[in-house]
Amino acid sequence: MDKKNTFTFTDNRDGKSYDFDIINGTRGPSVIDSSSFYSKTNMFLYDPGFTSTANCKSDITFIDGKKGELIHRGYHISDLVQNHSYLDVVYLLLNSKLPTANESKSFDTEIRYRSYLPEGLRYLFQAFPAGAHPMSTLSSAVAALASFYYKHLNVETEDEFQEMARRIVSKIPTIAAFAHRHSVGIPYVHPDIGRYFTENFLYMLRAYPNGKLRAPIKDIEVRALDTIFSLHADHEQNASTTTVKTVGSTGAHPYVSISAGISALWGRAHGGANESVIAQLSSIGSVDKVDEFIKKVKDPNDSVRLMGFGHRVYKSFDPRATELKKLRDQLKTELDLDTNIMQIADKVEEIALNDEYFVSRNLYPNIDFYSGTILTALDIPSTMFTPIFVIGRTVGWITQWMEQKRDPKTKITRPRQLYIGK
Repeated sequence: MDKKNTFTFTDNRDGKSYDFDIINGTRGPSVIDSSSFYSKTNMFLYDPGFTSTANCKSDITFIDGKKGELIHRGYHISDLVQNHSYLDVVYLLLNSKLPTANESKSFDTEIRYRSYLPEGLRYLFQAFPAGAHPMSTLSSAVAALASFYYKHLNVETEDEFQEMARRIVSKIPTIAAFAHRHSVGIPYVHPDIGRYFTENFLYMLRAYPNGKLRAPIKDIEVRALDTIFSLHADHEQNASTTTVKTVGSTGAHPYVSISAGISALWGRAHGGANESVIAQLSSIGSVDKVDEFIKKVKDPNDSVRLMGFGHRVYKSFDPRATELKKLRDQLKTELDLDTNIMQIADKVEEIALNDEYFVSRNLYPNIDFYSGTILTALDIPSTMFTPIFVIGRTVGWITQWMEQKRDPKTKITRPRQLYIGK
């Protein structure tokens, strides 16, 4: 063993030392290979929340929380959202390269034709009560897809991987749109294969059953939502991705794994945060009440917590928030937006970015702060904020699932514990 590439633990109770290999990645912190820690020391490592534990090797996404970087397959997120469509990002994640012009066109066409749901799945929505939250319906419907495509329980060949992945990516917007329409009691609108992925989703949300729209879908609206999808596409080993991979490690159907990820994403501490941001901004009421609200946030004896600021990984500005801030400012100009919510959000942002209380705690606006206000500006109901997160993130979940499935060293996920009972 090369001692230069090892990390030594010393048990000061008996003076015994144990060496473990250090593994270096292409970017980011090195890791200690602690897979043999228990067999060597008869002890476990205690790491609540896995804040210091790498549970896999991956070449999909890299995050540098200190620098505020997010990179997919070697491409910075700013480059991707400014120069490529969401479907190009999907292709990149699934194929490890950006598509050529012909590949992009062919991929787009395939996604359009796969967007229809199995006829039997439509009847599942009728079993849910009126007013059911779209996230519960969405999670259940995705799990039900495993019944329609059960043969994909054992995905082995690259063609099977791609078919399984492209099917779920294409159908998620349709399921989400159906879930919304059921929640408000209006008839479903089927996909229109003449429309691009993101425009088609807006069409399925807004159109009447005869396919008519109250007003044409604007290009700026499609670009805005496409950007939001791209910014949500993948985010390394977050809570919902880890859930997908944990369920997947048991050998469960990939669509069941995705359904579990959707349920995890619904939590307010994860994907449900953007819905909470709008609820909080609405509760403030008006711009002249922002100062009073900020005082409550800073009061250690008050339970009020500022939503949409700070991040578990990013300790500087969230790079996704940087892109969304540009987009929000563009929308305000092009759509002439000056809503009460926007004014309140602007005031909260102004104070937080210049107040030492927030700056010293690295509480910068995150993606949820801006996505909520942008989606509100696009007239998308708040109950659809997290389903939109699901639409964007599905490709990241399935790509991470595929990477784990391909790894011959994959084991069933099974953490250990520190027992403190009788």
